[in-house]
Amino acid sequence: MSDIIQLLPDYVANQIAAGEVVQRPASVVKELLENAIDAKAGKVELIIRDAGKNLIQVVDDGIGMSETDARMAFERHATSKIRTTEDIFKISSKGFRGEALASIAAVGQVELRTKKQNAELGTNIYIEGGELQFQEPIQTAEGSNFLVKNLFYNVPARRKFLKKDNVEFRHIIDEFHRVALAHEQIEFSLYHNDEEIFKLRKANLFQRIVDIFGRKLQPLLVPVKEDLGWVKLDGFVAKPEGAKKTRGEQFFFVNGRFFRSAYFNRAVQEAFEGLLAPAYIPTFFLYLELDPEKI
Repeated sequence: MSDIIQLLPDYVANQIAAGEVVQRPASVVKELLENAIDAKAGKVELIIRDAGKNLIQVVDDGIGMSETDARMAFERHATSKIRTTEDIFKISSKGFRGEALASIAAVGQVELRTKKQNAELGTNIYIEGGELQFQEPIQTAEGSNFLVKNLFYNVPARRKFLKKDNVEFRHIIDEFHRVALAHEQIEFSLYHNDEEIFKLRKANLFQRIVDIFGRKLQPLLVPVKEDLGWVKLDGFVAKPEGAKKTRGEQFFFVNGRFFRSAYFNRAVQEAFEGLLAPAYIPTFFLYLELDPEKI
C-alpha cells in the first residue's frame, strides 16, 4: 500500500495559515496599522476602497526598511521583534510572530514601497498569492507604503462570505478607533472611497476621545487615575448620562493594546450600579500599565 501522507505545497500551507490571521479586511487593517506604529511612525494614513475588499493602503513616515528587510518581512516567522523565547515575555511591540505579512500576501495582491531614513533609494516589492513577482529599487518617500488589493482573490469561497460593505467597513472603523485611542501622540487619517472619514491630529487622550466620538462627550468625561505600584490605571469614564443601550464605546487597553474582558466589563458595570437605568452600558476608556512579564 502506498504512502498517503504528504507535505502540503507552500502556497496551500500559507493559505491555511492565513486563515488564522486574516479573517476579513479589518484583520489586514489591524496588522498594517500596528506595523506602522512599530516602525515609530508619527503620521499614519489609511486608505480604503470598497470596504477593504479591493484596496487597503497604509502609508507611514516611520523608519522604513532596507531592501533585504523588505523582502524578509514577507517570509513566515521572520521578525525584528524577538530573538529568544525569553523575549516573548517582555514584548512591547505590537507584532512579533512574523506571521502577519506572510499571511496577508498569501491571500492578496500586495505591493510595498519603502525607504529607510536618509537612504538614496527605496525598494518596491510586489507579491501575489504569496509569490514574489518583482523587486526593484525606486524613488519613494521615507517610511513605508503598503497596498493590499483584491483580498481573497485566490480564495473565492472566502471572499464570497465577506459581509456587505457597510458591515465590513464598520469592522475597519472599530480597528481604527482602537489603534488611534492607544496612540494619541500619532496623527491618523482614514479615507474610504476618496471620502475623508477621520483626520486626527496629535493630541492628549481627552482630545483624542472627543475627536473620534464627538463633542457631545466632552462635558461628560471624568478622569480616572490610580497607581497601585504593580499596575497603573488611567483614562476616562463618562457620567451616567453618557451611557448607552448598545456596546461600542467601552475600551480597555493594557500596555497600549486593546483587549476584551468580561470580568473587567462586569467590574465597571457594577461600579455604576444604581446610577444607570436597566440595560444601559457605561462609556469608558481605561488604560492599564504593568510589567509585560506579569501579564
